[in-house]
Amino acid sequence: MQESIQVTTEDAVMCLRICRPERKNALNMAMYTLLADAIEQASSDPNVKVVCLLGSDGCFTAGNDLADFSALEAFDANMPTLRFMRALAQCPKPVVVAVAGVAVGIGTTLLLHCDLVYAAANARFSMPFVNLGLCPEYASSYLLPRLVGYVRAAEWLLLGEAFGAEEALKAGLINSIVDTPEQTALAQCLKLARQPPEAVRQAKKLLKAGIESPVEDAMEAELQQFAKGLAGPEFKEAVSAFFAKRAPDYSRFS
Repeated sequence: MQESIQVTTEDAVMCLRICRPERKNALNMAMYTLLADAIEQASSDPNVKVVCLLGSDGCFTAGNDLADFSALEAFDANMPTLRFMRALAQCPKPVVVAVAGVAVGIGTTLLLHCDLVYAAANARFSMPFVNLGLCPEYASSYLLPRLVGYVRAAEWLLLGEAFGAEEALKAGLINSIVDTPEQTALAQCLKLARQPPEAVRQAKKLLKAGIESPVEDAMEAELQQFAKGLAGPEFKEAVSAFFAKRAPDYSRFS
């Protein structure tokens, strides 16, 4: 059986490939644990200088596996999703991403914590948290308005509609649109791996200086509201509608 997260290290580059094509690479708790383990290892391993995050079968990730997520009995700081979020946000080494196809939910918000992002022309980004009766996550409520401006961030987060690679590029969410994002990402990883490693780590640290505390505060505030949303009726209606393949009806909520 193919591993849902494939981890390989070559030429000082650790590649993490999401491989669950039958579910459009939707992430479950077991996959978040594997990703968190790998990133934590990369952060402390002197033989790893760069992390590369990839999808598979022409798809990055459809975001959280709703069946897995809706079955959660508790939502706290020790859950695998939060471990992954913090491991990626705090990784001291460069993280390079290749995006093709859909990047839903955390598939888009995780990009805010990475260093270089290359996308295919067919990439489609979306953050449909509100559509599911939930609030934004992964400090996107803090980082996104500062990156793309308030009105664009409000449109993306409040409506949750998908947008393409051209719009993502104009907004500064990605570095460039390329024909072969995976090859481009790996080539950039090799360039970074040949750079002076301590200088690269210090440059990244300085680039992120001043936002660590606000990001952590935003993640904590979002976590509290997200947990309430998961236990609330709007999320239950969204999940019920999703599995029944019908449009959700929020008209009874005020």
